[in-house]
Amino acid sequence: MSSDGVESPEHESVRPRPGQLTFQPPARSGSRMPPRHLADLAPAERKAAVEELGHRGFRAGQLSKHYFERLVDAPEEMTDLPAAERSALVSAMLPTLLTPVRHLVADEGRTVKSVWRLHDGALVESVLMRYPGRVTICISSQAGCGMNCPFCATGQGGLTRNLSTAEIVEQVMAAARMLRRGDVPGGDPEERERPLRVSNVVFMGMGEALANYSRAIGAIRRLTDPTPGGLGLSARGLVMSTVGLVPAIDRLAAEGIPVTLALSLHAPDDELRDELVPINTRWTVGEALDAAYRYFEATGRRVSIEYALIRDINDQAWRADLLGDLLTARGKGWVHVNPIPLNPTPGSKWTASRPGVEQQFVERLRAHGIPTTVRDTRGRDIDGACGQLAAQTT
Repeated sequence: MSSDGVESPEHESVRPRPGQLTFQPPARSGSRMPPRHLADLAPAERKAAVEELGHRGFRAGQLSKHYFERLVDAPEEMTDLPAAERSALVSAMLPTLLTPVRHLVADEGRTVKSVWRLHDGALVESVLMRYPGRVTICISSQAGCGMNCPFCATGQGGLTRNLSTAEIVEQVMAAARMLRRGDVPGGDPEERERPLRVSNVVFMGMGEALANYSRAIGAIRRLTDPTPGGLGLSARGLVMSTVGLVPAIDRLAAEGIPVTLALSLHAPDDELRDELVPINTRWTVGEALDAAYRYFEATGRRVSIEYALIRDINDQAWRADLLGDLLTARGKGWVHVNPIPLNPTPGSKWTASRPGVEQQFVERLRAHGIPTTVRDTRGRDIDGACGQLAAQTT
């Protein structure tokens, strides 16, 4: 039992050895995925699922409308369902997947980090950020992460398990319901009290989404399917982040879904990237960049290169020049670089670059003709920024 009286997971993730990669969750006796949820199913599959439960098939469309369009999940609000069967139907098709542990707030309420407990006691986090005219949510695709980047709190905790499609989707839906209730202030003064809808979803929370490929793609389809079959978001508002799983990048390019690809590079040379991003021992810098360029060619979507600037480790001017050379050698107009001031994590031996060094790094990239924008570090004071998500309950 945990201190709050909730049963803890039977098996915790194991802290990985330096450089160790984990693609499959540890084998566990009694480990199981959550119960089936409407969001696990494509629209065409929901009718059969409802009929298997002994209900008429058109109820699937009603449930989809409530969940994705009306943004409600409470049976009492679904008054078009027969009262006698409403509770059982909702319980079977819309089971509770995420239980809030706590919400942490920053930026005068405009940034909200949520810690969620899953059905088996595993913990994940999502971060909701409201800006003028738009709302972005950063979501998790795994409980923990098996990629073991040493400067990332999530990676250092190891991999617990993959999330289901519905567990991924529900993070977005929970945020949408918060916005509908007006729980997140911010934006322009005239819209401060006006609820907004989620407009952007970034797979940059806990986990390597492309290592949980089929469920992550299922989530993208649920989020982009037109309402009421899905949430109706534009695929161009979704960002898929990866450390560089080359076969999965190529597979994503063939899906025909124009999401933005974000490659977490963090070093332009193999010697350093082997240490900072251990997947580089499988697929090198050149192989990852080639795959990213193929993605651009297939989709027409400009690729984002994520680069955490670490003091005296990867922030040298010559490394900026090397990165610029590698990117321009593959063409022009296909890529954008986001340097990220390293966010502090407990026990880390590394820290962010000095402001002058950061600026020089940016200027060197721009001199190569590479569009470069230093990433906003919203939520860092609540451990909600890039690399800080560790699913702490206190």
